[in-house]
Amino acid sequence: MRIIKADGTQEDFDPHKLVRSLERSGAEEEVAQNVLRDIERELYDGITTQEIYRRAFARLREHRRPVAARYSLKRAVLEFGPSGFPFEAYLAELFRAEGYEAKIDQIVKGKCVEHEVDVVMQKDGVSTYVEAKFHNAAGFKTDLKTVLYVKARVEDIAAAMRGKSGTVAGLVVTNTKFTSHAVQYSSCAGLELLGWEQPRGRNLHDRIEQKGIYPVTALTTLSRREKAALLGNRVVLCNSLPNETKALAAAGLSGKKAGEVLEEAGTLCAPGNLK
Repeated sequence: MRIIKADGTQEDFDPHKLVRSLERSGAEEEVAQNVLRDIERELYDGITTQEIYRRAFARLREHRRPVAARYSLKRAVLEFGPSGFPFEAYLAELFRAEGYEAKIDQIVKGKCVEHEVDVVMQKDGVSTYVEAKFHNAAGFKTDLKTVLYVKARVEDIAAAMRGKSGTVAGLVVTNTKFTSHAVQYSSCAGLELLGWEQPRGRNLHDRIEQKGIYPVTALTTLSRREKAALLGNRVVLCNSLPNETKALAAAGLSGKKAGEVLEEAGTLCAPGNLK
């Protein structure tokens, strides 16, 4: 059975891949196998990965909301919206959880011009200038043009810093993938890339789960309108919700509904409690 991926390419349906993704999200083996059997009964040639995800998510949501939330992590990040700000703020929170000092929306002087940098993070004498490329559809990839201008920006900033203490580095982060030319150039030029599945073992997905930094958009108890309202009030992380009473009220969340949201957020941000 052939399935169509988000970028339009096709591949054979791999049941083991689906089971791995379900178990990685916290589903017990029996639950994962039951979901797989349900999906296999409904498969047809040319089904999209998005449709497979939608059906699997619906089955998880019926029984294990926190597991469904983790399973929907990639989709949750895609829901950050067109402005790009929530993605930048979210990355800064992730980097802080990893021990970096991180600031967003910085103006940095280069040798030739000033640069608007999405995130500047510092650790162990290294200042890393981050370009955050947000896409709201999984099929979009960050291309060579982006990594070329980020490399030029880092070189200009490094030239201005010459003779001063510390090291300058560049990083391009995307919530989707990079084109092959972008990967090839970055590897040659010494520019670090961080994507949803790259690099293996230290990709964006892995790092989010390792630190339990989940976005409010992953919560299954929230509607699209409520998610948008929270993001509009610059509330990005689910573990910050207990301290965001005004933002919850502004999103129309109170009483029983607010309690359900906070309960799910508490469980999601404590992955050990999922099983």
